[in-house]
Amino acid sequence: MKPEISFEFFPPKTDEGVLKLRETRKQLALLNPKFFSVTFGAGGSTRDRTMDAVLEIQAEGFEAAPHISGISSSKEEILSLLKTYQSHGIRRLVVLRGDLPSGEVSSGDFVYASQLVAFIREQTGDWFQIEVAAYPETHPEARSAAADLKHFKTKVDAGANAAITQYFYNADAYFQFVDQCQAMGIQIPIVPGVMPIYNYTQLARFSNVCGAEIPRWLRLRLEDYGDDMSSLRALGLDVVTDLCEKLLAGGAPGLHFYTLNQSGIITNIAERLNLKK
Repeated sequence: MKPEISFEFFPPKTDEGVLKLRETRKQLALLNPKFFSVTFGAGGSTRDRTMDAVLEIQAEGFEAAPHISGISSSKEEILSLLKTYQSHGIRRLVVLRGDLPSGEVSSGDFVYASQLVAFIREQTGDWFQIEVAAYPETHPEARSAAADLKHFKTKVDAGANAAITQYFYNADAYFQFVDQCQAMGIQIPIVPGVMPIYNYTQLARFSNVCGAEIPRWLRLRLEDYGDDMSSLRALGLDVVTDLCEKLLAGGAPGLHFYTLNQSGIITNIAERLNLKK
């Protein structure tokens, strides 16, 4: 039985980006994903474009999961969004606290993702399958790993059905996190988030923001390659494929790929893992 896989996109800003994403989706659809998710910009800045992308994916016959974040959002705004998604038959959400646009101060009704999960359950019952975020290497704003686990359990207790992790390159971090969750009575599926390595500068920037660790040996190898993108991506393909193999062999319930709206490297990984239909 092949593992379930899913893919994350960001809503394109231009007509060219829309066309590119359609082609990316066409290629990744060959892998028979469980769903495609679409991100939600800081402070809800891409709300309309997220909606457009989600409805287009659904019209193509695939399950679409919009991201929805509580930061800077009122209950009225969230409720309106939920009703719109319900009216279009959307049944899955990725529910996050979200990030504030640079320089802004939160003025919304939701401080934590758990509050948003609870609100969605209060307003819509079991209509939505709710995915939440998990952090095997600990959220960068958490006071401690133990405090982060408690926050995660609060989201689960509020009504989350499953979780998708932040990306990581150390499989042991994931397995230890899952063990700790199970010891706390958390039984929902925790799906590893997988970030293919496209280029080092971009990866380092993302990792600095989200707290994902790039192992020292990998960071040094990637730095050594500099502008030699062919060698860098060959190494990245080996590293990420090996990571996925370890995760699946160790019992991970599936894989969720952060695509950055690209398909080539992920298709290569899928071929090595024999994930095609």
